[in-house]
Amino acid sequence: MTSNILVVDDEDDIRRLIGEILRDEGFNCREADGSEAAIKELAIQKPDLIILDIWLQTSGMDGLALLEVIKEDSPDLPVIMISGHADIETAVNAIKIGAYDFIEKPFEAERLLLMAGRAIDAARLRKENEELRRRVGQDVPLIGVSNSIAQLKSSIQRVAPTESRVLISGPPGVGKEVVARLLHAASNRADGPLIVLNCAIMAPERMEVELFGSENNDRGGVVPGIFEKAHGGTILLDEVADMPLETQSKILRVLQEQSFSRVGGGEAIEVNVRVIAITNRDLQVEMVNGNFREDLYYRLCVVPIIVPALKSRPEDIPGLIDYFMEMAATSAGLPRREIGNEAMACLQSYDWPGNLRQLRNVVDWMLIMVGGNNSEPISADSLPPDIASETPTSMRWKEGGEIMTLSLRAARELFEKQYLKAQVLRFGGSVSKTAQFVGMERSALHRKLKALGITEDERIEELRVL
Repeated sequence: MTSNILVVDDEDDIRRLIGEILRDEGFNCREADGSEAAIKELAIQKPDLIILDIWLQTSGMDGLALLEVIKEDSPDLPVIMISGHADIETAVNAIKIGAYDFIEKPFEAERLLLMAGRAIDAARLRKENEELRRRVGQDVPLIGVSNSIAQLKSSIQRVAPTESRVLISGPPGVGKEVVARLLHAASNRADGPLIVLNCAIMAPERMEVELFGSENNDRGGVVPGIFEKAHGGTILLDEVADMPLETQSKILRVLQEQSFSRVGGGEAIEVNVRVIAITNRDLQVEMVNGNFREDLYYRLCVVPIIVPALKSRPEDIPGLIDYFMEMAATSAGLPRREIGNEAMACLQSYDWPGNLRQLRNVVDWMLIMVGGNNSEPISADSLPPDIASETPTSMRWKEGGEIMTLSLRAARELFEKQYLKAQVLRFGGSVSKTAQFVGMERSALHRKLKALGITEDERIEELRVL
């Protein structure tokens, strides 16, 4: 999508020249000759970037006053200040008010285009981070009754109040961002900022500037980086395995010294930040392959937290589905649907390679795509094809839906073997979890399975079919 830039300058020739340069590079460009015209343009459409002259001598407000108005209304809108007469103090004041950067007239077209591209990219990244923080804050809480979720909650409660760095690992879609948000919210830094840096989408050549900021002593322009902005709060390094090796060494030095210098500057800036790192890759393997520094790994991994895959905790699926269904129904303005017992058993036995993210999508699909009477529970036949095709054979028998609602004692002898086979498969082959669900002692269930001829080899073979 083409970016929209508003150029505000009271000198017609300068304003038009900037507009031509930007349009030649494919930007949509609008022009305003003063503060009043700029405010009208902002009311019509909010741009992606404003290039604003500091003086605006023929306007009701000069550039700095207009910058204050813009930042009060749209604090995330990037503004590049331009001037041919400003001193360093004026430029610094503009940066303090919230300008992205400052450029002196006359300037080279390439410098203007480079700065405009960086400003727009930085604003887009901030927007993505805000969306991530919003999603993390409002997304799935730690729902579940499994032992693994109970242990995870306990770990968060113990680690959050400390200043220890945390490395959160687990497969994609399990909710690592949720855990990070909960750690920050329960910490002594909860009132401070939580700034998210997605290392996977950050260009290597921009990583250092984004982390440490930049300055140019000749022009007085200062752009604070993420470490500076996160002072007193938390930095979340998302997909830290994708961080370039050169940047890893610089991060390590900051963690060791709690200070850094901006790019282009020499003054050491002290910061007090907590770093939480997230990865879905095995950093031990990355270290062996030379892609991740061992010394940085041990700096980040003071407290490791592993978020379990959904397939390892099927007993949590009913509660998660209930939560997602409520969210989906509210968002879509549709009546919520209940899940039949046979369908729930199928969902609990599925492998869920996409974890919570996939489960949420499946719930949305069922709410929208499953027809029939909304008051009737969703059956196993109505599940998405990729899930239905992997349903164990023992869950597709005719009486499955009825028998899955009964306790073991009430199950008829005719169906006892199929009932127990289905339950064992439902809980991923775990005899302990099956025994807890059906109300038997583990040793008694072992004897029952043996008496019914349900051997361990047979259970393993059925699981391989999934």
